[in-house]
Amino acid sequence: MSTRIAAGSLNPVKRAAVERAARAFFSDAIVEPADVSSGVPAQPWGDDETARGARERAVGARAAADADYGVGVESGVAEGPGGQLYAVSWAAAVDRAGHVGYGASERFPLPEAVAAALRVGGELGPVIDDVVGEPGLARRAGAVGLLTGGRRDRTEILCVACLHALAALLEVWRERGHPVVG
Repeated sequence: MSTRIAAGSLNPVKRAAVERAARAFFSDAIVEPADVSSGVPAQPWGDDETARGARERAVGARAAADADYGVGVESGVAEGPGGQLYAVSWAAAVDRAGHVGYGASERFPLPEAVAAALRVGGELGPVIDDVVGEPGLARRAGAVGLLTGGRRDRTEILCVACLHALAALLEVWRERGHPVVG
């Protein structure tokens, strides 16, 4: 019998990140996308709001698909060192019993022109699309792809958040024969 995992988004980048992370834990994983609400504004602000959006997506997706696990991913922005605004991504994984694990990816600074547009109510995806004149970048390489010159892409960083969320939920550090502690 397969392990069913519901991904809390129809966004192909988020689904790919959940699939990649799920296969690291379950060789029999079947990932099903679910169109669920994050319950947070279109542009989440701060780690707490962004993580709450990921959790709502995970809970909603697991319930909608009656899956073994739900994984939600949410990207937002947060103030950080040097007075800069950073892009952040959180994932949450939930099981049938309602246990939740959270994980985050690395964050990266946004250019001041982008940050200024966000601080007056803009949303990162459309703001980046306007800057580069190419719609839909968030469903492909994302802001991180643009800002690193293609050295990182959005699927990679969202996968990191999903890996951390699943590891926290499954408490893999407790496994016998752990590859790190023996």
